[in-house]
Amino acid sequence: MLRSSYQTSASASFQVLSDDQCRRLIGAAMEILERTGALYFDDEALEIMKRAGCFVDGNRVRIPFKLVEKALNTVPRKVTLCNSRTGKPVMEMEGGNAYFGTGSDTPFFIDPYTQNRIPASRKTVSMAAKVIDALPNMDFVMSLGIVQDVHQLVYDRYQFQSMVLNTSKPIVITAIDLEGYGDIIEMCEIIAGGEEALRNNPFMTLYAEPISPLQHANDAAQKLILAGKKSLPVVYTPCIMAGGTVPATMAGAMATGLAESLSGLVLNQQTNEGNPFIMGGVFTVMDMKTTIFAYGAPEFDLMQAALADISNFLDLPMFGTCGCTDAKVVDEQALIEAALSIMITAQSGANLNHDVGYIEHGNCSSLEHLSICDDLIGYARKVVNGIEVNEETLALDVIDKVGPGGNFLGEDHTMKHFREETWYPRLFTREIYESWVGNGSKTLFQRSNERVIDILENYEPDPLPKDVQLKIKEIIQRAEAKLEL
Repeated sequence: MLRSSYQTSASASFQVLSDDQCRRLIGAAMEILERTGALYFDDEALEIMKRAGCFVDGNRVRIPFKLVEKALNTVPRKVTLCNSRTGKPVMEMEGGNAYFGTGSDTPFFIDPYTQNRIPASRKTVSMAAKVIDALPNMDFVMSLGIVQDVHQLVYDRYQFQSMVLNTSKPIVITAIDLEGYGDIIEMCEIIAGGEEALRNNPFMTLYAEPISPLQHANDAAQKLILAGKKSLPVVYTPCIMAGGTVPATMAGAMATGLAESLSGLVLNQQTNEGNPFIMGGVFTVMDMKTTIFAYGAPEFDLMQAALADISNFLDLPMFGTCGCTDAKVVDEQALIEAALSIMITAQSGANLNHDVGYIEHGNCSSLEHLSICDDLIGYARKVVNGIEVNEETLALDVIDKVGPGGNFLGEDHTMKHFREETWYPRLFTREIYESWVGNGSKTLFQRSNERVIDILENYEPDPLPKDVQLKIKEIIQRAEAKLEL
């Protein structure tokens, strides 16, 4: 007899740390903040932390355990991001919900038409946003390039404009400084229909970083404060290099990075209790042979998964990293490193997973790599979803009907379930050899390039109203005019 009460499916999860190890790392991070402290290079931030009860000595702030615990109690357990055109929620970051998107400020871009490595620009960011909007497993957009063909004191406004005109998916932004962040918020309020509408249905979150080890630059602290004042979600992500900016041991590196994230959380929550905050980190090693920030190292995947364990233990949304590589072109190394990181990330349960499409350890981006990773994410999601076991899926009546020696191809049960039970790739080929040859003997990279070109030439994202586009342009022009004063 089948049991009437049991779990019908279980996810294929991946866990690095035990609960006891999570507690010890969190405790170590809190001890770092109380004993060693962190540097804040913003007067308002120092005043906020002093009023909260921190021990302030110049720029050095030591944070008592109780303030970290208070921040962990007031921060929301879920952060929601919406579609910019409809305002409808499309990403609910909580538990093990895993969403995937690109990274931001790469200086170089592989032109899909020529395969030349060129400087990123307004055009390349627009191209990337359009492709991301079309790819079904890409949930959010980062710029996948830093705009370099405009004045560099206003490039962030142009970067946001290039993204929002070419996608309706949620956007993770970077901003040069407080003024740039403020201008982008103003653009978002225009798109959403006002300050309250954006606050209630945010489609944008800021990405900001501390400087390792244990420093909050003036602009980073100011952004955390403004996000709090505006009640808008913020991602605060340490980018640590074990052996370089933090200890060489992974435990010491993680404790330091976690302390940086938590010290940003305290400032944000002291500004506005209950403000949506996404913890995270890009945790990897300094390769001592090359000094690079290694995206393809096993320690990278291990620490990212361990950080997800900590975020799950704290029940906080997490900013993760995957789909990136140290390879200089989209070759076997690139896809092996991307596939491993995507699978491990999907299984670890990190929520907002960025840097898909990065090559050359974050110095360059490739739309072909991004397109292939889109298939890899579909693959990983199928694995993570596990196998559903219930009376319908066991199909005992169908097995009995077909009997020994029969086949199930013509059964209604097969027609009903084969699409939902089977993952079908868009780029990976399963055709027989003769069909593959007949279709041009194309490699995976060639098929990906064709897919990218087809999107660029034939896909049209949902447009913003013309009056909204004009108002965004006017904000950028206003920022440029200030440069001339």
